[in-house]
Amino acid sequence: MSSKVNITIDGEQYQVPAGENLLWAALDCGVYIPHLCSIREKERSDASCRLCFVEIEGIPNPVTSCTQEVREGMVVKTRTPLVDRLVKTGFELLLSDHKLRCGKCPKNRQCELQKIAKERKLKLKLTRLRPLLTEEEPVDDSAKTFIYDPNRCILCGQCIWVDHHKVEAGAIGFINRGFDRKMGTFGDVSLAESICTQCGECVKVCPVGALTFKVEEVEKG
Repeated sequence: MSSKVNITIDGEQYQVPAGENLLWAALDCGVYIPHLCSIREKERSDASCRLCFVEIEGIPNPVTSCTQEVREGMVVKTRTPLVDRLVKTGFELLLSDHKLRCGKCPKNRQCELQKIAKERKLKLKLTRLRPLLTEEEPVDDSAKTFIYDPNRCILCGQCIWVDHHKVEAGAIGFINRGFDRKMGTFGDVSLAESICTQCGECVKVCPVGALTFKVEEVEKG
């Protein structure tokens, strides 16, 4: 039998498996923490989306919950003025580099960005920031089974992790730097020209509408 530790989240006490990742422990307890880049199977989280901030008693500054391990007596706060401000800023930064056309997106009403907006009462539109997307990238529909729209990509890295560690194909990765950074293939060739096996595992983990099966595009018009 695995050992348990006692932790407190937002004033409520819970027993969770010792050594568990704090983000997943909270989610298993029914406490929602915004997240986009973390996958449960990852041994180490990248904390690249900067949305899962919490405050932990004894730690002076907010930390990303996906990089924390639960410990006995841990006291966690998921909603404080500082945490809310950090999450809102991170959310707005993601939107500034994301094509906001929800009505025409195949992932509409199943999008993690929409879920975060609903849970944290955030607006799915740019407010303080101007769009970083000045020119749209071409959509790659060369694969037989799915479509990649880089303009909707939020660079969470979930598809890349699955491709490298679950499928073990090594077909995709992050290419370029700065504002030009994107998910792409070696040599930035089309998916059809790459070593992609077109298994669709990357599509299953995409939290937004960047990777979608072609049948979904047909069904949703």
